[in-house]
Amino acid sequence: MSSLTYDLTLAGLAVGSAAALSGIGLVVTYRATGVLNFAHGAIAMVCAYALRQCVVEWGWPLWAGATVTLLVLAPGIGMALERFVFRPLAVLGSDPAQTLVASIGVFVLLVGGAVLLWGQGARADAPELMSAEPWGQLTVALLLAAGVGAVIRWTRFGRELRAVVDDRRLAVLGGIDADRVAASGWAFGSFTAGLTGVLLAPYVRLDPYGLPLLVMEVVAVAVAARMRSLPVAVLTALAIGVAQSQLTRLHPTGWGAPLLQAVSTNLFVVALLIAALALPRVGTRDALPRSATARVPTPPGAWIVAMVLFLLPLGFAGADLHTSVQVPALGVVLLSLVVVTGRGGQISLGQAAYAGLGALFTALLAAGRFPGLPRLPELAALALAVVLVAPLGLLTGWPAISRRGLALALATFAVGVGVSRFVFAQPYAISGLSLGRPAGFEGDRAYYVLELALLAAALLTTWLLRRGRTGRALAAMRDHESGASAAGVQVPSLKLLAFVSGAALAALGGGMLGMGLRAFDPAAYDPVRGLLWFAAVVVLGADSTLGALAAAALLVGLDAGARGGVAAALIGILAVLVGRFPGGPYEALRTAAGRLRLRRGARLTAVGVGVRRRLRPVGQGAAFRPTLTGSTASGVAGTARRDEHAAAVETPRERDRAQPTPTRRAPLTTHHLQARYDNFTALDDITLTVHPGQVTAIVGPNGAGKSTLFHCLAGTHRPTHGQVLLGTRDITRLPAHARTRLGIARTFQQLAVFPSLTVAENVRVGAEQGRLRDPSAVERALRLLGLDGPVRALPAAGLPTGTLRRVELARALAGSPRVLLLDEPAAGLDTAEVTALARVLKALAADGTALLVVEHDLDLVADLADTVHVMAAGRIVASGPPDRVLDAAGSQEAPA
Repeated sequence: MSSLTYDLTLAGLAVGSAAALSGIGLVVTYRATGVLNFAHGAIAMVCAYALRQCVVEWGWPLWAGATVTLLVLAPGIGMALERFVFRPLAVLGSDPAQTLVASIGVFVLLVGGAVLLWGQGARADAPELMSAEPWGQLTVALLLAAGVGAVIRWTRFGRELRAVVDDRRLAVLGGIDADRVAASGWAFGSFTAGLTGVLLAPYVRLDPYGLPLLVMEVVAVAVAARMRSLPVAVLTALAIGVAQSQLTRLHPTGWGAPLLQAVSTNLFVVALLIAALALPRVGTRDALPRSATARVPTPPGAWIVAMVLFLLPLGFAGADLHTSVQVPALGVVLLSLVVVTGRGGQISLGQAAYAGLGALFTALLAAGRFPGLPRLPELAALALAVVLVAPLGLLTGWPAISRRGLALALATFAVGVGVSRFVFAQPYAISGLSLGRPAGFEGDRAYYVLELALLAAALLTTWLLRRGRTGRALAAMRDHESGASAAGVQVPSLKLLAFVSGAALAALGGGMLGMGLRAFDPAAYDPVRGLLWFAAVVVLGADSTLGALAAAALLVGLDAGARGGVAAALIGILAVLVGRFPGGPYEALRTAAGRLRLRRGARLTAVGVGVRRRLRPVGQGAAFRPTLTGSTASGVAGTARRDEHAAAVETPRERDRAQPTPTRRAPLTTHHLQARYDNFTALDDITLTVHPGQVTAIVGPNGAGKSTLFHCLAGTHRPTHGQVLLGTRDITRLPAHARTRLGIARTFQQLAVFPSLTVAENVRVGAEQGRLRDPSAVERALRLLGLDGPVRALPAAGLPTGTLRRVELARALAGSPRVLLLDEPAAGLDTAEVTALARVLKALAADGTALLVVEHDLDLVADLADTVHVMAAGRIVASGPPDRVLDAAGSQEAPA
């Protein structure tokens, strides 16, 4: 081995060892808590600064400073985060999105705090804890990995750790102290973060922004290890470190030289892109529907106040006006997050990249340096830059089709870091680049007027994406993605629309920001800014355009009028508290005010409550009395066969209505269906037919395969063998939304309503996205399920379970289904509601709809079903009329 190769290998092992330490900490924290600690890099930075403070500023011995920093401060930070930030979130049952925002909030808070304490300048005098030789760092990394692996595999604590990760609540019921396990994981993870920071600080730039981002780039090694395998994390880190060092030997010439040079210095970023975009996604627990609250109404007069505040800078002059110019531009960038995250429910940590590309493309087009295009006026350059950047939204939109939660956060973060490192940080792209303002708008006041006009256009675009059919579909996708797909919403296309629209708005705001500053500044669009912007929008109300404008004013105002870091620290504090008020501070204030009013208000006695109930029935609590016409689900599609069940409950006014002409129905059939999960066979040779005009029921014990069969029929799981046919059409490979548009509707065992929409809007989503679009379908479905009273205007959030079951069924019926799949429709209903539900289902079958019911209530099955299939161990073991097979089914259900 040549001397150069040996020296480069040693340098690579040193870098790889530091990356391995970060990977170990990230994996252990994730395995103990289920949280990907985005604050890992910020903890490393704080510990590096703390060691420097002890040794350089206060003159402590190196061993004393290292002991306090690594054995007291670093674990203490981790335990404090677990106790005061993430444990309350776990107790409150927060979703992964809130946990992720809290983690980003800690990152932002620590960065802001470091800026306040130590300033923004880079430090080159960090003390050296170990020599530049890699052997000490490598030994520490290997010993830590081996020790942690041994503890997890062979000790009681390791068994408790695995139990907590698998199911925290079940582990607590088993007597395990889950809080102690989580605190230990956080303490160890923070220790490794601190060790990484103090080892890297002497050899890289020590500043509040650079070091945290550098440490977070190596999250690639933890993702490559699927957040589980410590040996894989260590080996990946060492391999990337050595490869990155060896690439510095290459000195190519020609057009590829700048690109290869960028790769050779950013191989961990390349690994992050590959790990986040190409490798199997991590975090199965993140594939959960994102919770949503009822829509928070805008305070009266809020828009008038906002208009006045945004017009005030026209009276400013000098530095105040120059600072104010940044507010509308940043407001447009943050509106892009309202579209993507607030309305679409997609986590996007890479919006700063699109804003920077908008500014860069505008500068290149205005300077005549964009390949293949002539020099353009600034305003035309800005418009064309938006058009060019918008399709690049597919960089994050395409991964979002199959990713949610942590996996999507990693993918969007990776894209943002990649653009920053391979575009904004490269001299060939930005050297000698300047950016002017459009002709006639050179002055700050004139340019501010132009910005207000562009901000108004952005607000109009956001308003259009929040209203009408598209707005309701976006809200449905945000509230419950699986439910939206089952309602017929084309979720993949809608995700692409959200990300492309968000990229266009971010590019517009970025170009405006660059022209306002009269320069392209790469630091204004680095990934840390993107994290700060994301946290600011979420904590001030992700679905609120006013919240985005307030966040822009807050960030610009605090950075200009206060000491650097105040804005980041404030947003960080709000972000770590996001679990307490997920709808933003205004929702929290409104809720608190409502509670105060309730406490101070007069209360009725029990007798008074009873009298009021008799005199003024409450709409949402009224009894469920269906009004059927004989054309129920198919009344929207067009069938009119009555029977005694429908006639028993129809009203005289409805009886007089003309009935549509019957249409021919197609059965839903399966042929030799098989489904497997890894090595487990969930379904084995299932063949059945769901006939039109009949109720087919499936019963059996838990684990029999009922849910898997249901998912195969609904399109949410693809079988490994066999066919699913609708009539003669093979629909085996069609997704859920495509099946809905063919006439296969479903309900869910766990309610799949859209909490932020009203009852009527929930039903309208089904009518707009279903098989047929009939303007009268919404009213017909609401009336059929007894939802046409005052309850129709109430948000779905907070309604009783029985009402929500009716809302979900009404949404399915509004799309005029041919086949209706019902997964435990009686779950959570009382006796009266079950009786009313049975009436509706019988009438639907009488109208010609094919019904498949998966249900544990055998009395309901006996009353409803024409044919019953009994399942056990993934096979149908008995079929026939209810009176023949239900006795056998009851004996099999009993153990479950």
